[in-house]
Amino acid sequence: MATIRIEGMDFFAYHGCFTEESIIGTRFEVDLLVEVDTSQAESDDNLHHTVNYLTVYETVKKEMEIRSNLLENVAHRIISAVQKRFPMVTAVKVKVSKLNPPLGGKIDRVSVTLSA
Repeated sequence: MATIRIEGMDFFAYHGCFTEESIIGTRFEVDLLVEVDTSQAESDDNLHHTVNYLTVYETVKKEMEIRSNLLENVAHRIISAVQKRFPMVTAVKVKVSKLNPPLGGKIDRVSVTLSA
C-alpha cells in the first residue's frame, strides 16, 4: 500500500457564503492524499497501474470550478470525484484552504479536511 500526496494545488475560485466572494473570488489551496496499492506499478513501471497525478489534478481543478457556499461541500465533491475516477484508491483525504478569507481581520487561511 502506498500513500500518494499532491500538495499545494493553487486555484482561484468563487466559493463562499458572502456575496462579495461570489463576485471577486479568492485563492484556494488543496492538499490531497490517496492510499492505493501500487505493487504492480512498482514492478512493471506502468502508469496505468497507479494514480496518474495529472488526472488527479484535473479532477480537483474541475471540482474547484463549481461554485459552493461551503468548503465542506467542495471537499466532499473532490473526494467523490477522485473515488469515482480511481476505483483502486482505498482512502482519500483532502484539505481545502481558503487563503486570506474576508473575516474582518488578518487571517492567513481557513481550511476543512475530510477523509473517506
